[in-house]
Amino acid sequence: MKRVLIALLAVILCTHAHTADHLVLVTIDGLRWQEVFSGYDPELIQHDKYTENKARLIEQFGGKSAREKRQKLLPFIWGTIEKHGVLAGNRDKESQANVTNNWWFSYPGYNEILTGRADPNINSNEAIPNANITFLEWLQTKPRFKKNIAAFGSWGVFSAIINRERSGIFVNAGLEPAIWPQVSVRARFLNDLQGQLPVFWEDVRPDDFTYGLAKEYLIQKKPKVLYIALGETDDFAHDEQYLQSAHRSDTILADLWNTLQTLEGYRDNTNLLVTVDHGRGNTAETWPHHASGPALTQYFGKKDHPHQEGIPGSNEIWIAALGPDIKHIGEASGGATLYQSQVAATALRLLGFTPSDFDKYAGPAIASILNNQKVQ
Repeated sequence: MKRVLIALLAVILCTHAHTADHLVLVTIDGLRWQEVFSGYDPELIQHDKYTENKARLIEQFGGKSAREKRQKLLPFIWGTIEKHGVLAGNRDKESQANVTNNWWFSYPGYNEILTGRADPNINSNEAIPNANITFLEWLQTKPRFKKNIAAFGSWGVFSAIINRERSGIFVNAGLEPAIWPQVSVRARFLNDLQGQLPVFWEDVRPDDFTYGLAKEYLIQKKPKVLYIALGETDDFAHDEQYLQSAHRSDTILADLWNTLQTLEGYRDNTNLLVTVDHGRGNTAETWPHHASGPALTQYFGKKDHPHQEGIPGSNEIWIAALGPDIKHIGEASGGATLYQSQVAATALRLLGFTPSDFDKYAGPAIASILNNQKVQ
């Protein structure tokens, strides 16, 4: 009888494994899987149109192998996430991840990430309030998460993507200052500095401000769910600053993870998801661009253009995860194709929810990367 009870207890403990209480989602706009898994592309770095300082970039990010180059470019991803989490989307190892939306650019991609399914009616990047409910907004209706969710984005359109007015979520995006009760001294400094610097892109700020303000909010307000949307890798995706932006994004991920491990309540109690909104062209000539065939036809009309089927590579993404409820798979190879529409359900599973309670039509969670979790 005693042995039966011990065995039953073991089954119960296995079924109801620990679920971390906090989740951080980070998106890095348009960062190609090619750079993530292989480091800089030799074809691009030798291209006169896109790279002026070849010697400096090769010295900074060069190596004798793809592994060495990617470790120099993204040391946190390949020094921490690979060792303790999972990275999927290296098509050279038959690990594939794709978008399901029909447009292959930003707003449709972010909607798919946050709602779990593509919306064919979202066919532009205009700041139109999202008619769809994101998993963030759904969580906001739960007592444990009410007023415990925040989003910071470098691109101003995130206030519409998350539908700040309807959802009631704290969203700080674009060039607006971040204001909350008893805002910290450092956040006030960042707000002032942001207002004094030149504007490089319309309604877009450098990622350091986005992350700096998000970090201050994290430390001071301690949200249960935090979304950080970095944008420079897309804004600089036409010259050598793209690689520097990718490297800075990795530095932000490293500081974010280290910060989480120093904060009481977050240490060993937070899962991190990282992904992108879209891919980019897979040749030197198409690399700066991304769009599907329908998107190009919508933009150029029915007249002929070079890429009737879309820009190859634009629908190809990657997904990474790290935390106490993530399996230590490392770099994935083979396996079923993953989809952008699975991120929302994966996030909800990591928080202990049944994703179908949110939306039965949303993509399923990526069960292959998850440890067993309790479901509330």
